[in-house]
Amino acid sequence: MERITIKAVYEGGVLKPEEPLPLAEGNRVSITVYIGPSHAEQSAGLVKWDGSVEDLDYLINSEAP
Repeated sequence: MERITIKAVYEGGVLKPEEPLPLAEGNRVSITVYIGPSHAEQSAGLVKWDGSVEDLDYLINSEAP
């Protein structure tokens, strides 16, 4: 299962992605919603990190092998 993290805004009962999604028409997805700042943004400054917020979010939210 491939995982992507996106940012979206909830307006008029619909989640609207801030950027286009890499999905084909008809793709089925599962969605987990975090309200507010991402986990990486909440922990900013606790550990020196030179990577992107998206990469850190992926590491934080990845399931252990």
